[in-house]
Order: sequence, then structure tokens, then C-alpha cells
Amino acid sequence: MRTIFNFIGILAITTLGISFMNKTEDSQSIYDIKINSLIDQPIDLTEFKAKKILIVNVASKCGFTPQYKDLQELHDMYKDKLVIIGVPCNQFGEQEPGEAEEIQSFCQKNYGVEFLITEKIDVKGENQHPLYQWLTQKSFNGQLDSEVKWNFQKYLIDENGQLIDMFPSMTKPTSSKITKYIK
Repeated sequence: MRTIFNFIGILAITTLGISFMNKTEDSQSIYDIKINSLIDQPIDLTEFKAKKILIVNVASKCGFTPQYKDLQELHDMYKDKLVIIGVPCNQFGEQEPGEAEEIQSFCQKNYGVEFLITEKIDVKGENQHPLYQWLTQKSFNGQLDSEVKWNFQKYLIDENGQLIDMFPSMTKPTSSKITKYIK
């Protein structure tokens, strides 16, 4: 009788453990993260399953700002299999001081941006947005720890929501280092 109770106890603990493990894995999916668009509409990242996602922290007054042109080119070339998400951030040299309307106007007027732009967030520090917690912490993304060092740092996610790699600001969006994963 005692053996049966031990077996039931072990079975219950195992079942709880599996349930907990699955819950932890689900909570670490990029698709569960909530973020709004620049016009304050919720973005449902699950809509992008089966496509790669390139996430880039952007700024309007940076030496790398001309990369908006390359990001738009990449968007035009691969929009059937790639989603580009620009994430405005003012944490590096205060190079994105504008409000949502100013950012949107700047992107469209100067670079014809049609890809998705999110609300302005913090990509590092005490108020780091959950999206960037996931992107920069191996405990969430399962691949690598990184630190956002400057504007236009890029993160590429595969069709299953797994982090492929991080690319520094100097890497142009149209670089073969990135496009080899998209073609």
C-alpha cells in the first residue's frame, strides 16, 4: 500500500513539474510579449509566426539613421517572409527625442518607411521593456546574452520565434550577414 502512495506522490510531483516546465517555456516565447505600435495600437506578435522578424532599435538623429533606407529596402525585397520592427529609443545620446507623430512623420517623409514602428521604449536599464529583456537575456531567448550598445542594433528571429543572432549597429540591414538567413 505504501508503494502505491509513493508512486502516486511521484506521479503527482512529476505531473506538476511537467506542467510548470511547459508554463515556463510558454512565458518565454517572444509571441507572448505585449508592445504597442507607434500609434498606440497593440501589436500581436503571433501574427508574424512563420516569418522571420528583424527587430531594430531606431533613432531619428543618429549617424546610423540612414539605415532606415536599407531597412525599407529589406522590407520591400522580403516582405513575404520577413517582418521588420523598428523600435524607437531615446537612451543613446538622446537621439530620438520626438513624440510619436514626429517620429512617424520623420520616417515617412525622409525614408518612405512602411514597415512597423513601435512605441518608444527603453531597451536597457531599469525600465527595459520585456521585448528587450527577451532579446538580450539567454534565460528568455535560449540563445545568447547581449547588451544593446547603440542605436540600430539588430536582432533576427526565425519563423518559430527563436533568436537567430544579434547584429551590431555597424552591420547594414542589407548585409549578407543578415540576408543569408532570409533568402
